[in-house]
Amino acid sequence: MPAYAWKGKNRLGEIQEGVLVSESRDAAANTLKRNGIEVMNVRAMAAERGKSFGRVPSKDLAVFTRQFSVMIDAGLPLVQCLEILGAQQQHKGFQRTIESVRSDVEKGLTLQAAMSKHPKAFNDLYVNMVGAGETGGILDIILQRLSGYIEKSVKLTAKIKGAMTYPIAVISIAIIVVAVIMVKVIPVFSAMYEGLGSRLPYPTLVCISISNAIINYWYIIIIALGLITVGLRQYYRTPPGRLQIDAFLLKIPIIGELLRKVAVARFCRTLGTLISSGVPILEGMDITARTAGNMVVHNAILKSKDAVEQGRNISAPLAETKVFPPMVVQMVGVGEATGALDAMLSKVADFYEDEVDNAVANLTSLMEPIMIALLGGVIGFIVIAMYLPIFNLANVFGKD
Repeated sequence: MPAYAWKGKNRLGEIQEGVLVSESRDAAANTLKRNGIEVMNVRAMAAERGKSFGRVPSKDLAVFTRQFSVMIDAGLPLVQCLEILGAQQQHKGFQRTIESVRSDVEKGLTLQAAMSKHPKAFNDLYVNMVGAGETGGILDIILQRLSGYIEKSVKLTAKIKGAMTYPIAVISIAIIVVAVIMVKVIPVFSAMYEGLGSRLPYPTLVCISISNAIINYWYIIIIALGLITVGLRQYYRTPPGRLQIDAFLLKIPIIGELLRKVAVARFCRTLGTLISSGVPILEGMDITARTAGNMVVHNAILKSKDAVEQGRNISAPLAETKVFPPMVVQMVGVGEATGALDAMLSKVADFYEDEVDNAVANLTSLMEPIMIALLGGVIGFIVIAMYLPIFNLANVFGKD
């Protein structure tokens, strides 16, 4: 998002200046007004991006944020904190990013504006929360919340990857085993059956045909699979394609429910963290939508945001989308009514993160017998198909 230089008076009548990252000039002015600033001037800054040093691993970002908050809380100057953190950083790309941020802060830029020049390292959520911390004078507290948020996000992602590891490994092994059987074993049986002169059973013909196709046209199969993979990736990068694929994933039995719980946990954790850090609700919902990780959830949040802009509360629009479970909607409604929406969202996030733990455990225990049965069924079909002609011959000789 673009950066805007602003000048205005705070509640004490003191003139202040700064840089704010926002969607538009009007949105920046509205944000300043909500933070108690009487706006005197808001102007767009020339678009500027820092040199890209690549993406930063979430674990490194979490450690950086935690250490940064401790140093700020201890009273160290901002530039000195960045200098120390940059010098001890092991990730070379992130080290250069921190040094670039330190250099910009020394030149007079706010920390928010300096970090916004490196979107691959600091996303919108990070930048806006840092801006809220600078404006409110609670940067150390905001950084503590950010580090906690990132750590929870890393754990959530690790759980999903862990749940997918076992089925992917079993399927990969199954594909390799079947490919070896098709290339090495089936041709031996095929050559043996050529001299029988009788019609082979249909399952046997299917196996032999698949084996011949793999042996003779393996390069075409590989190219076709590669084109399908690239095509799906390109289609997923388009808004309609991503919406269709994400909607399909949510409808898959068991896995879809797990993905929905992950999306709900991420939504509640992100929005709760932003609101508790002083980010305005509309801006928080916009950032939360961009970090949802699922286009269906993204669209549902934006629809709710539009309704909130028209003066409605959050819970009713969330219920109308039919994406969020009734419990989430009711808890959000209670949070609005009691004025503790951020605390309520955090509690819902905790609950759904525990639900994700249970869902991952259930998925792992359920996938094991399914994968074994699938692999055994495929191998069993191949074995029976290749021995059917021998069984038929045995029956013929037995009758004679």
